[in-house]
Amino acid sequence: MAFKSDIEIAREAELWPIKEVAAKLGAGEDDLELYGKYKAKLSEEYLQKISKNKKGKLVLVTAINPTPAGEGKTTTSVGLGDAMQRLGKKCVIALREPSLGPCFGIKGGAAGGGYAQVVPMEDINLHFTGDFHAITSANNLLAALLDNHIQQGNELGIDTRQIIWKRCEDMNDRVLRNIVVGLGNKMDGVVREDHFVITVASEIMAILCLSKDMKDLKERLSRIVVAYNFEGNPVTAGDLKAVGAMAALLKDALKPNLVQTLEHTPVIIHGGPFANIAHGCNSIRATEAALLMSDITITEAGFGADLGAEKFLDIKCRMNGLAPDAVVLVATVRALKYNGGVPKDKLSEENLDALKKGIVNLEKHIENLQQYGIPVVVTLNAFVSDTDSEVSFIEEFCKERGCEFALSEVWEKGGKGGEALAKAVLDTIENKKSNFSPIYADDLSPEEKIEAVAKKIYGAKDVIYAPAAKKQLKKIVDMGYGNLPVCMAKTQYSLSDDPSLLGRPEGYDLNVRDAYVSAGAGFIVVLTGNIMTMPGLPKKPAAFEIDVDDNGNIVGLF
Repeated sequence: MAFKSDIEIAREAELWPIKEVAAKLGAGEDDLELYGKYKAKLSEEYLQKISKNKKGKLVLVTAINPTPAGEGKTTTSVGLGDAMQRLGKKCVIALREPSLGPCFGIKGGAAGGGYAQVVPMEDINLHFTGDFHAITSANNLLAALLDNHIQQGNELGIDTRQIIWKRCEDMNDRVLRNIVVGLGNKMDGVVREDHFVITVASEIMAILCLSKDMKDLKERLSRIVVAYNFEGNPVTAGDLKAVGAMAALLKDALKPNLVQTLEHTPVIIHGGPFANIAHGCNSIRATEAALLMSDITITEAGFGADLGAEKFLDIKCRMNGLAPDAVVLVATVRALKYNGGVPKDKLSEENLDALKKGIVNLEKHIENLQQYGIPVVVTLNAFVSDTDSEVSFIEEFCKERGCEFALSEVWEKGGKGGEALAKAVLDTIENKKSNFSPIYADDLSPEEKIEAVAKKIYGAKDVIYAPAAKKQLKKIVDMGYGNLPVCMAKTQYSLSDDPSLLGRPEGYDLNVRDAYVSAGAGFIVVLTGNIMTMPGLPKKPAAFEIDVDDNGNIVGLF
């Protein structure tokens, strides 16, 4: 049986004008800033107007550790929102914006899949409303002002050996990881080593996603530590007088974007930090707007629950007083068998022994989420190769651990295929109380916070700190930032810091190699393992298949 590609399905969809989608939520055309017929930003006036509305229920969608078999977390989020709408609920979905890097690399787009998609998918996966470009420009303006300050006399006494601010671009480009700038003659600047990160790893991205309003944005921008002076004291973006111009570039990017699903469910897409190197959640403004506009908000956090969900709960919720009413944990039969040692080309074959071995990954994620006091609903993103025996085993396994369970068929059937999951979520919200609390307290030391995540969430036996990490953590405390939460930079493929350790690794040591403070975002970034903040392209990148046909239609996106 031949299936249509995501882009074929999206192109055949009949989109509503975005003002009609907004009208379902009580928003008028004057409440929108239109970007063509099918995209809009929510105006500042509208966000202020709804600020006193009663908030709806909040449902977080997360997943087991990602595998090459695919899990379909965004697809599930979209299909669940469509199913809620089919059941008569006023629902808004809140998602992250896709990054161009993965789109042209390996992962492809991030607007759902099959018949559970957000549209217009080509726009969303490419330039969208220009938010990432604005963030890139603000990041690089700060870098330019920093180097110009040094060139123009260096009044702040910046030590060029201790510059920590990096340039960025939203593309996978490994040759920019480590570069030299200022080559040429004296007027071309001071020669020094520099670096690029991908835009989604920029602190500006994190700041935009955690800012409540323009005032908060500017205060956070001013706190960014860009370098240290010769006395070892921090130099900030505020010291460089960069804040006003950066805020001007980010003025429109601060406003959430409104689009729709294939079934015309409203979707707010805004911000997009990676979860393996940043905090992995859409903007607080998007989530808050969705809560104020709906009865139920469906949102998601990046990668597996050990990364995205942990950061959603320990950083985003902590900073903004959010508390999820339920968590949906996405898994697939195929991914669990992969965790049980089955190679990718054998995943379509029934293998209960491998399933029993690999389901420990799901088990650990269930335990982790229950530690936060939130009711958990497990859903299997269905594949045609799944057998009744495999599904029944997983369902019984989940129910023995106090979880609701539902099969999700949204990729094939859209909202109709998500009704069983939606009913399970509604039943959970109505009959199980959420007693959410973060996994660690604010007043713990950075090391105690790191160890809480490492031992309680990752299952590590101990944490080993490299000398550079110990030195940086002490410096962070001495500067007065020791009370901040930690943002763990870790591989997404394993609960541990070793991507090859599948299933449920235990008895291992987590290796912390370095740390730095993102003072504007308001967290301490802790680097474990070998995490690249500027990814590279594969030998055959997805870009090879992307094109524009003679009629102006984009092809090859997935």
